[in-house]
Amino acid sequence: MTKPGILFMGTPPFAIAALDILHTRNYPLIGVVTQPDRSQGRGQKKIAPPVKTFAQKLGLPIFQPENINEQSFIDLFQKLNPGMVVVAAFGKILPKVIIDFPPLGCLNIHPSLLPKYRGAAPINWAIINGETKTGVTIMRMDEGMDSGNIILQSETIISANENYGQLHDRLATQGAHLLMTAIEQILAGNLADRAQDSSLVTFAPRLTKETGRINWHADIFDIVNLIRGLSPIPAAYTILEGQLLKIYDVEPKPDKVDNIPGTIGIITAEGIPIAAENGYVLLKELQLAGKKKMPASAFLRGYRFNPNVILGS
Repeated sequence: MTKPGILFMGTPPFAIAALDILHTRNYPLIGVVTQPDRSQGRGQKKIAPPVKTFAQKLGLPIFQPENINEQSFIDLFQKLNPGMVVVAAFGKILPKVIIDFPPLGCLNIHPSLLPKYRGAAPINWAIINGETKTGVTIMRMDEGMDSGNIILQSETIISANENYGQLHDRLATQGAHLLMTAIEQILAGNLADRAQDSSLVTFAPRLTKETGRINWHADIFDIVNLIRGLSPIPAAYTILEGQLLKIYDVEPKPDKVDNIPGTIGIITAEGIPIAAENGYVLLKELQLAGKKKMPASAFLRGYRFNPNVILGS
C-alpha cells in the first residue's frame, strides 16, 4: 500500500496532533499550509501560528498564502501535486479547484459529531449547551461549511467538570488517531462515505466578546456550562465594580435564593458564592483585569468586597 504525498492544512493548536501523527507514521508530507503570521498584543508583534512553529521543528516546507483563492497559490498547489489533502482547523473554506484536485480527496478533521455543530467553535458550544457527549468526524470536504460526506466518526463522553481546554486536547488526539484509521481504510479501498442528514444540522458560530458575558439571572447550570465552555480561553467574564473579572472554574450550588442575582453570598473556604436564578455559582478560580489568574482564596487576600456590590452591573 503506497502512501500518498499529503499536503497538510491547519493553523491552531488543535491541528498539531494530526500533523504530528502523520509525521511519526512516516507519511510523505509535501508541505504545510497555514495562516499568515498575525500581529497580536499591545506591541502588535507578529506571531506565527502554532502549526507553523511545529512544522518548523519538523523541517517541513511551509506556505502561508494571504488568499488561497489567488491564482498564485492555486498554481503552487497544483505544482505540489498532492495525492491527498488533510485539513484540521485551517480556518478557510477551500475552493472547488483545490477540493477536486487530489486523487484521494480532501479530508477534514472536525471536532463534533456532524451534522451537529458545524462551524468555527464546536467544542465550546457543545459544553455551553450542556451536551453530555460529542466526538470527532473525518469528513470528505466539499464547498460548503462542514457539509461534506462523513467518512468516520468517534464518540466521547463530556464529563460534568470538563472544560473547553481539556476537551479540546482530548478531541485533538482522538481526531488524529481516527484520521489514521480513515486514511488506512481509504488506501485499502474499504471505506464508503455517507451523506450528512440535513434535518439534523446545528451550528457552532464564532465566539464573540458578548458570548462570554455572564447573565446572573440565568439558571446556575447554564452559567456553569458557559464558564466551562470558555475556560481557559477566551474565558467567561463579569463586571466587578467597573473592572473586568474573568472566571475560569466554578461549582453549581442549587438553593433557594432571596438575593438579587449577581449578589455575593456568604464567602467560605470553598469559594465565593454568587447568587443566580436558582442557587449560587461558587467562584473557585478567577482573574481581575491587570492581575494574574488565581484561586478564590488568594484573590480574597488581596481584594475586599463591598458588601452591596452586584456583579455584572
